[in-house]
Amino acid sequence: MNSASLRLPLLFDAARLHADLVRVTPQAWAAHFNQRIYDGDWSVAPLRAVPGSPIPTFSIPNEKNLEDTPLLRGCDYFRQVLAAFRCPLLSVRLLRLGAGAQIKEHSDPMLSLDHAEVRIHVVVATNPGVECRIDGVSQHWAAGECWYADFTKPHSFVNRGDSERVHMVLDCLLDDWLRGLLQA
Repeated sequence: MNSASLRLPLLFDAARLHADLVRVTPQAWAAHFNQRIYDGDWSVAPLRAVPGSPIPTFSIPNEKNLEDTPLLRGCDYFRQVLAAFRCPLLSVRLLRLGAGAQIKEHSDPMLSLDHAEVRIHVVVATNPGVECRIDGVSQHWAAGECWYADFTKPHSFVNRGDSERVHMVLDCLLDDWLRGLLQA
């Protein structure tokens, strides 16, 4: 295992995740705002966002004025997944990486155990051709798995498969419950 990432002791039902993913309409997806760091389809569907934000798919660091979107309210299992996290949830969104797409290596400041905010990935859909590389270590995360990674480290994702990869990405405030989960 890579010290920059950790599979958490939470496992979610891949079939139920997929059933909610099917409820996400094509109109719910928007191209990721940072178009310099990817090639192909990297798109976002917000599940928790700042009300009235001109870019609801953007995670604003330390922003605490967020609410569930209508999309999340229509996805019962996604809401159950989020209820498993007994820490303050900030931005929550679906990130889709289309077949043949890649997210180029980059770092996200202020998203690690050394900061008050951490990023958790719940794998909703994937295929054997998806690779994530964090701090130089290649990994494959399976559907239903839940991962923490230190995204201040260099990281990239590539989808060499023929189907989309979708992660539910949670930006969480680091509290005692989350610290305990990360140490379990």
